[in-house]
Amino acid sequence: MFIVGLLSWWYGAGWLSCMARVRDNLMSVYDYFSFDLLLRTLFSPFRQISAGKVRGPLGVQMRAFLDKLISRAIGGIIRTTVIIFGSVILSIAAIIGAIRLVLWPIIPLLPIVFVFLALAGWVPWKI
Repeated sequence: MFIVGLLSWWYGAGWLSCMARVRDNLMSVYDYFSFDLLLRTLFSPFRQISAGKVRGPLGVQMRAFLDKLISRAIGGIIRTTVIIFGSVILSIAAIIGAIRLVLWPIIPLLPIVFVFLALAGWVPWKI
């Protein structure tokens, strides 16, 4: 009775719980890198707090314009790099999650397989 209950949990609620953990892990990685915020502010000035309107001679206005332009370019480069790096990490997390979901139903069968392999004389370090 215990084994039947364990297997019914493993292939029912346990598998659903594993799926929820994989989904939560992917959402955590997505939230950590803040992809939506990075995309919305892709070309916003990078750490330029005093980038307001500049009044004065044309030279001062041009300098402020170039400062803002360079700050936006740096912000775009850094945010694009973070988006690419985060996408790679998210892809790796998705692959690991898919492997977990595929291996989940196989795990209860492994003790039986290993017993048969041991009876057949298979030794893992003598391949």
